[in-house]
Amino acid sequence: MEKKSNKSATLKYNQIKEKLKALILEEEIKPGEKMPSENVLSERYGVSRQTVRKAISDLVNEGYVYAVQGSGTYCSDASRFKKDSKDIAVVMTYLSDYIFPKVISGIDSVLSDNGYSIVLKHTNNSRTREIKCLEELIEKNIDGIIIEPSKSNVFCKHKDLYDKLDKYGIPYVFIQGYYSVMEDKPHVLMDDEKGTYLLTKYLIDLGHKNILGVFKSDDVQGQNRHKGYAKALADSGIAYDPENVIWFYTEDRAVHPYVNLQNMIRSGKEIDSIVAYNDQIAYHLIKALNELGVKVPEDISITGYDNSLTAGSSELRLTTITHPQQELGKIAAEMLLKMIRGEAVEKRVIIEPELIEGNSCKKKNK
Repeated sequence: MEKKSNKSATLKYNQIKEKLKALILEEEIKPGEKMPSENVLSERYGVSRQTVRKAISDLVNEGYVYAVQGSGTYCSDASRFKKDSKDIAVVMTYLSDYIFPKVISGIDSVLSDNGYSIVLKHTNNSRTREIKCLEELIEKNIDGIIIEPSKSNVFCKHKDLYDKLDKYGIPYVFIQGYYSVMEDKPHVLMDDEKGTYLLTKYLIDLGHKNILGVFKSDDVQGQNRHKGYAKALADSGIAYDPENVIWFYTEDRAVHPYVNLQNMIRSGKEIDSIVAYNDQIAYHLIKALNELGVKVPEDISITGYDNSLTAGSSELRLTTITHPQQELGKIAAEMLLKMIRGEAVEKRVIIEPELIEGNSCKKKNK
């Protein structure tokens, strides 16, 4: 009997909550307007004050109303989120180059088939711009967000904006990274550690031992790719040497790896191969080597990552890791649609890497 009573009470407060929510969304109760008192609502709907209190508490947690101590409860600006706009925001670090157009294409193919339109934004991998994008989106009537976090390995100081999205019931999915403080939020990633493990092991199997690693330090991808590199060395009995790793940041990606590699070559440092953070960086490094008369793969083997359009655009084809860009976008979009429909989703989807063999690596003569 007690279970039945509890179930009945739950049904009642949910009914009251949905009725009040409907009044807010239909703007019969306007933003900033004081909500009817518990006594009034209790009499109006023929339920106890405790049931009303529970319904109001849920509405506060969902951002539809807010409480002012000693004054009462008021309708929140969150009422503007009707969640029926059929607009999805897609926030990427970059838009016009590299792998991003295909990721966006994958997202759009799923969303357009389901009647949704994309609101496209980019951050240029800047935290300041990400904050601005989120602030703008919170002011709009959007149904959800797919976001590639900026500098995902740097501590997130703007978690309050994501908390607002949670509060307002706006679902979001991270792609290609996530913030450590929000590891429990849905995200879609490549298995970057395994990918770079495969590349490093490939070089080791070709007889290379003096393997330089070049990694980006301010995103999760770079950290995980470094882990795969270090693990492959350890598993093969090769000592890890921090002097054999070049770290770079977003802002110095075009210069720092390039200059450091040239300085290493000029100093006579023994390098027989390079594991690069991605295909773009790999080609920057090849250019740096060519300027010094060092040939790839005759003198130094090199690998990329992402299997981008540039990876096979010249006679030198990079050995790289496939990046199913469109598939990643599709998975993220399908996940978000499930969340919008209130369906359960996996919090973490990991895409398996696959090594693509090019001609940028050569077996080392013993």
